[in-house]
Amino acid sequence: MNDLVAAATEARGRAFAPYSKFRVGAALLAEDGTVFTGCNVESASYGLTICAERVALVKGISEGRTRFTAVAVVADTERLTPPCGACRQLLWEFAPDATVTLANLAGQTAHYAMRELLPHGFDAGSLG
Repeated sequence: MNDLVAAATEARGRAFAPYSKFRVGAALLAEDGTVFTGCNVESASYGLTICAERVALVKGISEGRTRFTAVAVVADTERLTPPCGACRQLLWEFAPDATVTLANLAGQTAHYAMRELLPHGFDAGSLG
């Protein structure tokens, strides 16, 4: 997990957050061992802002990966920052069994199962 946290920390350095100053990095591990990173990208039209986790996920999917086993999320906060609701939903669909590692720049970490962060997740099986 340390390599994933390091990759997320590096990605955080590329965050574009001129409005909130809340810079987040994420790293997502595909089943085949490939790591995809992402950073949050803000827009002056706040609703168009995209989180680091979704950037990493979209990068992985666009490269042909659809199953992920782990994700790390790094922010410079005292309290560890979990994925938002939208990110949890998309992670659920592509990484329901993933380990989610939260970390900050002070070196604190915590580990959760995706199922802990989104119990009773909505997915294709919920459609009928």
